[in-house]
Amino acid sequence: METSVIDIQQILEEVEEHLKKGIIPFWLKKGFDNHYGGYFTCFDAEGSLGDDTDKYIVTQCRMIWAFSAFYQLYPKDKELLVMAEQGVNFLLDHFWDHEHGGWYWKVKRDGTLIDPGKVVYGQSFAIYALSQFYQVTKDPIALDCAEKTYNLLQIYCCDTLNGGYYENLEHDWQVSAEGFCGGDRKSLDVHMHLLEAFTVLAQCSQKEHHKRKLQEIIDLILNHMINHEDGCGRNQFNREFMPIPAISIRRTWNAERQGSQKIDEPRDTTSYGHNLELVWLLNRAVEVLGLPKHSFYELTRKIAYHTLKFGYDIELGGVYRDGPHQGAAYITDKEFWQNQEALVGFLDAYEILNDDKMLTAFKKTWEFSKKYLINWKQGEWRQLVDKEGNALIGDLGNPWKACYHSGRSMLEVKQRLEQILVLVNE
Repeated sequence: METSVIDIQQILEEVEEHLKKGIIPFWLKKGFDNHYGGYFTCFDAEGSLGDDTDKYIVTQCRMIWAFSAFYQLYPKDKELLVMAEQGVNFLLDHFWDHEHGGWYWKVKRDGTLIDPGKVVYGQSFAIYALSQFYQVTKDPIALDCAEKTYNLLQIYCCDTLNGGYYENLEHDWQVSAEGFCGGDRKSLDVHMHLLEAFTVLAQCSQKEHHKRKLQEIIDLILNHMINHEDGCGRNQFNREFMPIPAISIRRTWNAERQGSQKIDEPRDTTSYGHNLELVWLLNRAVEVLGLPKHSFYELTRKIAYHTLKFGYDIELGGVYRDGPHQGAAYITDKEFWQNQEALVGFLDAYEILNDDKMLTAFKKTWEFSKKYLINWKQGEWRQLVDKEGNALIGDLGNPWKACYHSGRSMLEVKQRLEQILVLVNE
């Protein structure tokens, strides 16, 4: 399948329309809790608010990040800024632990504490959201809170013996119990999101120690968390970074995720969407660190081709959920976030590798997403479809799903398509 300049222009227009007439108005209209502040995140297939109105640190911060990023793109729309500001206010009022420092995991709709756990995944999104908010407002309180969170991670979560970070801790920063509570495990997932958070923090602060920590976590991921021979990310590790079969862990998406297909026994799996997300996040970090653009050329090549070989549906388009390091995917359902990140990752790989197969994979994944994953009437993405596109979970939001993956992917895709058009028209 050839992809022409006309195709790229058409997709760019579709993406812009999806942003301006779908994702942004959906969350502007439905996401604001105008009684208590903060955000609603749970919506059914028809866009109606669900019964679950509890608020997780992860999705509250994802919404702050998204509205800040939308405002950065559309600065004339002050409603976007208002939505971000009220989210920050709710976050500061109800999630911050004034005794021990750091951010609680979950509160009720009105801010009453439910789960005081200190999960590094949640702390990373607080850094990410507050840093992004600072980028568009220059609010010193936001940057100060982001830096305080970063400092607490270094004090309480940094594994000074083995490297990396303990990921699951209790309210007083004691490491959680082993097994399902996750105190004895580390993951690519959490360390990748720390990479994401440290990138924006370093960009905002321009402090050398933030840049050094960013480089440190990049090196850790490259040295311990990637299967360079097969060309994919690993999943879970013990404290010494020995890969171990992945299990579901408390307070994670995998433990709460719904779906028709499951992996019944612990295995050393890889996530195709995560792998492509990691590629473009690494390439973004390069910009902040001032490194050569093609610093991760070889890793980009390996991961992109691994995905095309094992995780990409060459017939219908789209990427599958999970699979082994070598061989066919274990789970062929197609999930919202994996395909949203794949869109960005395939375009990033095309820019780095200059291989038309990546552009074709992007186009076919977009065509599949348009037809089956996006609910055009409501403006958001369905949670999960099967290989052929039949809806398995039509919900448009849940405690983990807001407009972070959907909004960010469209922002990133828009930027990349514009760059490609500039290059081909020169």
